[in-house]
Amino acid sequence: MPTTPERAKAIPASLAQFDDLPDSASVRLPVVAALNGISAPTVWRWVKAGRLPAPRKSGPNVTVWSVGDLRRARESQEVSR
Repeated sequence: MPTTPERAKAIPASLAQFDDLPDSASVRLPVVAALNGISAPTVWRWVKAGRLPAPRKSGPNVTVWSVGDLRRARESQEVSR
């Protein structure tokens, strides 16, 4: 098991600073999965089920989610609980 400093390095900067990102920022699949505490396949299941917003393509092989869309989705899930 990695030590604490090594584990801290493994956290993507966009996840560690998610609250400070502007709504217009974009994040990739590992950040969306970690933010929700789920696996990558579950991210795709949640997108299909409407629990997470649909991503967009940012280049031929890059899929990203809008930080603002993710925040709104999280807020709506908290309200519906």
